[in-house]
Amino acid sequence: MQAPAKYLVIIDSDGAATAMLFNAQRVRVADFDAGTEEVAVMTTGLAPMSTAGAAEWDKALAGSTAKARDEAVVYELDV
Repeated sequence: MQAPAKYLVIIDSDGAATAMLFNAQRVRVADFDAGTEEVAVMTTGLAPMSTAGAAEWDKALAGSTAKARDEAVVYELDV
């Protein structure tokens, strides 16, 4: 059984906003278009907690540029 998603990261990926779901250990469990209705539903009532530029995101977002990570938005989901 897969661990539930704990974090939602909205990040620019090649000019398009991508939503990435991560579990508590910051292992990526899903990617999808950030323009979908699901993102609006998941973030209703939540405030972003930080950007993805923090050190704890280094391994999880190793393929993303520093600029994209600094501009990304991280939400902690209610699990």
